[in-house]
Parts: sequence; structure tokens; C-alpha cells
Amino acid sequence: MWPFDVPSAPVAPTSSILDNGPSLTPVYAPHPYYPLEIEITGYLANQYGVPTLIALFAAGCAGIFTLTHIVVTHIRPGLPTSELLTILWFVLSGCIHAFFEGYYVYNFRAMGGLQTLFGQLWKEYSLSDSRYLTRDPFVLCMETITAVFWGPLSFVVAYMISTEHVLRHPLQIIVSLGQLYGDVLYYATSMFDHYIFDKSYSRPEPYYFYGYYVFMNAFWIVIPTCLILGSVKASGRAANVLKKVGERAGRDAMSKKTKTT
Repeated sequence: MWPFDVPSAPVAPTSSILDNGPSLTPVYAPHPYYPLEIEITGYLANQYGVPTLIALFAAGCAGIFTLTHIVVTHIRPGLPTSELLTILWFVLSGCIHAFFEGYYVYNFRAMGGLQTLFGQLWKEYSLSDSRYLTRDPFVLCMETITAVFWGPLSFVVAYMISTEHVLRHPLQIIVSLGQLYGDVLYYATSMFDHYIFDKSYSRPEPYYFYGYYVFMNAFWIVIPTCLILGSVKASGRAANVLKKVGERAGRDAMSKKTKTT
């Protein structure tokens, strides 16, 4: 949903509930997600409040940052700040991709009724994108690729940075481009459904759309773009140095050949 062209939010969340009556049509619990007519099998409202969920998520991220910082500074005490921040980013990305998004991929069929911490976090986020609760094919495929490939490879990139591996920048470009591509498609498919089919997935309150949907996903637009540009520049500098070394070696070989003749 794009709030600037949506009238206003209803006072209380409602949902379409199918009447069982004499038929065998299943009954779906009321829910606050948009479009209101979507069916979420087994839906249960979250047990934790929003402040609690946000605090737990923030605490988890802080714990990942702290542990990673301790380990990296112990292994590489003189590591530049920019490299340390990049490692922190890839470790956090790896954890989110492999575990949080991987949790969704594994449990996508029953996400609406889960009351685990990750399940409730996904239900809270889904107020900005209900596709996560409706077994949407694109979201499932995109999250599967992210969890299976970009999650583990993010840890590999973090390791390569800490060990100054020569393949760090090529792999950093691949992973960052994959993150960027997936996020762009994620935005684009929602926009397409909104403007072409007049179908919105976010509640009309702006903080869901701009706070959850736009802001939380924008990190995987801005940071991967910066990392791709940085790796391209670093690869260019390395290629230029190699070219100069090759030219110098060629001149030296030619000079030795001239002297011998």
C-alpha cells in the first residue's frame, strides 16, 4: 500500500470472515492485515506487544554486533574501522538471512499461527506486507534464495575480510549484488500490484509502510550499493597495479635481452 493515496485507516481492524453455515467452507479468524479479504489460516494475534518485539529484535542485533566486534578485534586488532564495520554488516546480514528469513522459509505454511519470537516478529512486520502470511510465491522464492545463498556467503565474505583473502572483493560484489537485486524486485513487485492491480499489502497507517516496509528494507539497497562501488574501485586499483607490474616486468625482460645481444 502506498499511504499517500489511501483515504484513512479504519478505527478497528476488521476482516472478511467466511460463514461456515451448512457448507464445508473453512472459517478464517479476523485479522488486521491488508487487503482485508485475504485468508490467513490459523491466524493468532501476537502475545508480545510491539515495544517488546522491537526491544528483543534490537537486543539480538546488539548482541551479534558485540560478539562479532570482540572476536574480530581479538583476531585483527589493527583492522581499519571501515573494514570492521563491513564485517559487522555481513555478519548481521548473514544471521538475518540464514536464521530469521530461513525461519520464514521453513515455516511459511503456518506463519499466521506461530507464537515463537521469530513468528511474532514476522507477523508484526507483515502488517506492512501481508504477502508473508499468504504463501506468496515470489516472497517465498526470494526469501529461499536469500536464506540458502546470501546468508552463508555473507559469513564467508566476513571471514575473507578478516583474513585479507584475495577473493574478498569479487565475492563481496556477488553477495551485495544479490541482496540489491532481491530487494529491488521486492519493492518492484509490490509497486506493480499496487499501481496495475490496485492491490496493496500494507496497512494504511504511514508508520507501517515507511517505518517497516521502506526503512527496514532500505538498508539492503543503500549499503550493498556502497559496497559494490567500493569493491569495483578496489578491483580496478588492483588490476591497475598488476598491469603496471606486468609492463615493468616486460621492460626489464626486454632490457636484459638487449644487453645479452
